Amino acid sequence: MPELVFFSGTMDCGKSTLALQIEHNRSARGLQGMIFTRDDRAGEGKLSSRLGLVTDAVEAADGFDFYGHLVAHLSKGGRCDYVIADEAQFLAPQQIDQLAKVVDDLELDVFAFGITTDFRSKLFPGSQRLVELADRVEVLQVEALCWCGARATHNARTIGGRMVVEGAQVVVGDVNQAAGEIGYEVLCRRHHRRRMTAAAARAAALSPDVLPVDAADAEAPGPAVRA
Repeated sequence: MPELVFFSGTMDCGKSTLALQIEHNRSARGLQGMIFTRDDRAGEGKLSSRLGLVTDAVEAADGFDFYGHLVAHLSKGGRCDYVIADEAQFLAPQQIDQLAKVVDDLELDVFAFGITTDFRSKLFPGSQRLVELADRVEVLQVEALCWCGARATHNARTIGGRMVVEGAQVVVGDVNQAAGEIGYEVLCRRHHRRRMTAAAARAAALSPDVLPVDAADAEAPGPAVRA
């Protein structure tokens, strides 16, 4: 039976790499898929991995109708055996409904990839709808790590290495951005709650751990003690 499968995880855990691997494996067996993406780091109409892999895709902008697009493609004699939708967290809930309709009415497997929560630890509307509708939700097993070495579970937005908690929900960026640019960093829950990024941790390590003591006060003798 065809399925709607949601592959989720933090940034930098290999979601797009897996999407490209699924595309490779299925196309190697003679199947033809249709790839959709939204706001990929490589630009419009691209699905890219941080490993350097990239392929062309259909850009699913606001108002894009997945079901209508696929029906039109098939009606013109086109072929489609499966669907890949990357950056699915950016999709609107109604677009996720369309993907579910593709599975149920067109009987095509749909593989959706995306992060679950934003930089404020709030669910993306698209991801929330996927959790509600998906036949399966698969958490990727390639764990991203926080700077402390613990498993990273949260996405943090940064500017100049400092974590920010206000702003628009969708701002395109990437990990390892230059200073002053909007970037992202994956953190464990403890350090996300404390807003402790790698840069903040380095700054804290350079700070004195004790209160400053005046040298003259330190050398002055204490009060005499009578027997």
